[in-house]
Amino acid sequence: MKQRKLSPKSLLDEVQLKEAFKAEGISEKHAATLLRNIIQHGVTDFSTISTLPKKALELIQREFVLTTSKVISSTDAKDGSTTKLLIELQDGQRIESVIMRYGEKDLMNFPEDEKVKKVDENGEFHFKSNKRATVCVSSQDHANKYEKIRNVVFMGMGEPLDNYDQVLQAVRGMIDTGKFGLSPSRVSISTVGVVPRMLSLANDLPEIGLALSLHAPNQTLRTQIVPTSKAWHIDRIVDAADKFIAQQNKNVKSHNRRRHVLVEYVIIKDVNDSKEVAHELGALLKGRDVLLNIIPYNPTDVPYDYKTPLAETVREFVEITRNEYGLRTLWRQKLGNDIASACGQLVIESKKCDVGDLEDLGKKQTSTPKKVIRKRIKKETNLNYVKYAIAGLSALVLTRWVVKHYLK
Repeated sequence: MKQRKLSPKSLLDEVQLKEAFKAEGISEKHAATLLRNIIQHGVTDFSTISTLPKKALELIQREFVLTTSKVISSTDAKDGSTTKLLIELQDGQRIESVIMRYGEKDLMNFPEDEKVKKVDENGEFHFKSNKRATVCVSSQDHANKYEKIRNVVFMGMGEPLDNYDQVLQAVRGMIDTGKFGLSPSRVSISTVGVVPRMLSLANDLPEIGLALSLHAPNQTLRTQIVPTSKAWHIDRIVDAADKFIAQQNKNVKSHNRRRHVLVEYVIIKDVNDSKEVAHELGALLKGRDVLLNIIPYNPTDVPYDYKTPLAETVREFVEITRNEYGLRTLWRQKLGNDIASACGQLVIESKKCDVGDLEDLGKKQTSTPKKVIRKRIKKETNLNYVKYAIAGLSALVLTRWVVKHYLK
């Protein structure tokens, strides 16, 4: 798909920057110097970079700006656990990013066996996870926080592996020590299961984390929940995940140091939350290097009657997978429900956004033939990946600026 040319260009688009330098006969090493000064040192007056040629400065002034996006609004959860940013891109499209601050609030679903260890000197319980900050980049958008960010996750609003080359470029910029310098193990890509790309990822980005949006233990139920999953059978997807993680663990001798594929399971009332389904899921994942993440469904403004399961139902589901199948299972902490920034809620309420979550699009009630819907989903999703510049590391710098000015 041909990418549209927008003007002005963003300095954080490394490909365009290097192409422009090359066309003007300027060494690419000056592009690297420029990016390092912007990202690591916050330089905005480029004339202060003594090694930057005059020709490069003139080119920058003529064709580039620091960022081509702007923040329309920022919304904080009442408990301070999340901040949702609404960002308008150069072409007028809008995207959302959420900053999640774990360890800021007590967990309603803290494991029972851990609660006894969390008693303060007054005999009161405090159930908090380790303090850390994670950015959900919703596939098209990347963010870095003014305060220290530990994790970056590509998920939601589309399939990252359908825009493979741009994802590679973005992640490489994040883990480049000359740029953002994030640890590869702290960057994760979530996929619904694009098998060929999962296998390629093992070679192209061998140290990053892989998350698999599974949501069901069999093909029939999974197709009901995730219609776009018809392209690849669940057995082939799980096999590809096994191969990915086997590559990471091939030289690991200690069991405690083994890496795991994060298996994401959105649990929906009366759909995939039964004890029978829990047993089937446990049997499917038993013995594999996986970390199962149970995510209670978050209500959204979409035309289906999905509901959040009862806490006791989720607890029973988790205990079956943990106790009877030996799976490492997490019960996802809910953050940001009051500002619609919890898992699965990004963009749904923003009327100006024309594409919501890929999985949601596939389930919309319509008279349009299913084949047409799938083609339209893929076309719209890929168009938005290009428009939203997954390689646009400018949003990382943009969000750092936003947090500095708005969220102190």
